[in-house]
Amino acid sequence: MQIKLLHDLVEEIGGINTGRIVSILFGKKDVNEFLIAKKMELTINQVRNILYRLSADGLVSFIRKKDKRKGWYIYYWTLKTEKCLVQLEQSLIRKIENFNGTLASREIKRYYVCKPCEIEVGEEKALEHGFTCEECSDVYELVNNSGPIRDIKAKITRTEKELETIRGELEFVREKEQKKRSRANKKETKEINAKKLLLKAVKAAARKKIADDTKKRVLIKKKKIVPKKAMKKVIKKILLKKNVSLASKLKKKFLGKK
Repeated sequence: MQIKLLHDLVEEIGGINTGRIVSILFGKKDVNEFLIAKKMELTINQVRNILYRLSADGLVSFIRKKDKRKGWYIYYWTLKTEKCLVQLEQSLIRKIENFNGTLASREIKRYYVCKPCEIEVGEEKALEHGFTCEECSDVYELVNNSGPIRDIKAKITRTEKELETIRGELEFVREKEQKKRSRANKKETKEINAKKLLLKAVKAAARKKIADDTKKRVLIKKKKIVPKKAMKKVIKKILLKKNVSLASKLKKKFLGKK
């Protein structure tokens, strides 16, 4: 049903025999334009003309890639299903409105027909020409509106069913796209949060290093660390003065010896 209606929509925009492109693109992504031309049995320029008309209405999108061997650009086309369904929905709504207008006219007005010419006119025009056909001068006959009214009502019912189907399809496509966007947003949010945590960890590590370096400098300053070589000379001088107790204390504090 959907493909058939989209086929008709494309033919309204692109012209006769252009609707075949729907079955080629439907449900696919980035289809090579040369493949489309081959399947439609048209030249590449004819296919491009069709696709450009559809692109102007936003029904298809494309990407292009450069052929590394030949050096020219090749276009890859995708049918924009949601946009097609929206336009189709609007087209069906207009049809129903037109049918309802015609129905209202048939229910309150009288129409006349010239059977030889198969020309139907309203009562005002028939009266203007004395109820005779201006083409062949044959007398107009009153049309029984029951048949046309029945046909119009049937068309309205059929079109309303088509519209209901399209709206159901449109809702499904939108929900699918919404879920896709939601997943993409969650992934993006997750990546952003991961980057924030990494940056926070780097900043914390930098702050810790600065704090550790500062603390180390303070401790060194407080302890007033003396080089071992210089301390050994001091201890040796003290021992020469026979102050063994002081020498022992200095060894323990600065050289780690008893």
